[in-house]
Amino acid sequence: MLWFILFLTLLLTLSLPGIWVQHVLKKHSGQRDDFPGNGGEMANHLLAKLAIDDVSVEETDQGDHYDPQSRAVRLTKDKLEGKSLTAVVVAAHEVGHALQHHKKETLFQSRTRLAHIAYWAQKTAPLALVVAPMLISVAPGASRWALFAAVGAMLLGTLMHFLTLPVEWDASFNKALPLLEEGKYFNQQDMQSARQILRAAAFTYVAGSLASLLNIWRWLRYLRR
Repeated sequence: MLWFILFLTLLLTLSLPGIWVQHVLKKHSGQRDDFPGNGGEMANHLLAKLAIDDVSVEETDQGDHYDPQSRAVRLTKDKLEGKSLTAVVVAAHEVGHALQHHKKETLFQSRTRLAHIAYWAQKTAPLALVVAPMLISVAPGASRWALFAAVGAMLLGTLMHFLTLPVEWDASFNKALPLLEEGKYFNQQDMQSARQILRAAAFTYVAGSLASLLNIWRWLRYLRR
C-alpha cells in the first residue's frame, strides 16, 4: 500500500506541470474576432519589426518550435492560423528564440549544441534496449552496460530539457514580453493572461522532462536487480 501511495504521489508530481501547461494554453485558445491577425501573421510582423529577414514562418505537426538549422519559426496549424491569445503569444515566444539566435547569444547556442548531442544519444537508446536482452545469455555484463547506455541516453535528453529552462524563460520574459508590451497589442487583462501563457510556454519542455522521468525510473529499477 505504501509503495502504491508513493508511486501515485510521484505520478502526480511529474504529471501535474504538463497538465497545467495544457490547461493554460487551452484556456486562452478561443478565437478572438477583435484581433487583427493570427499567430503566423504576428510572427511575421515581429520578425519584420526586429529586422530579422532570414527567418521563415512555417506550419508543423511536430509542436511549436524554432528550428535554428533551417532558421524557421514553426507553429502548429491552430497557432499559425488561429486568432487566439494563445496563438499570438506562443508565436511571439518562438520569435523570441529567433531573436536569441540572431543575437548569437551564448546560452542559446550552447543549448542548441547540447540538443544535437542528446538527439543522437536518444536515437541509440532503442537499439541498446533491443540488444541488451540478446546479450543476457552470452554476455550478462555487456547486457547490463547496454542498459546503462540506454538509460544514460534517455537521462541526457531529460537533463537537456531541464537545462533548456533558462533559454525558454529568456525567450518568454526577456524577448517576447517586452515586444508585446512595447507594441501595445493587448489590453491590461489580456497582458496578464499573456504573461501566464509565456510562463506556460517556458515550462513546456520541463513538463515533458518530468513525464519522461517515469520511464527512466522504471529502467533504473530494472538495473538494480
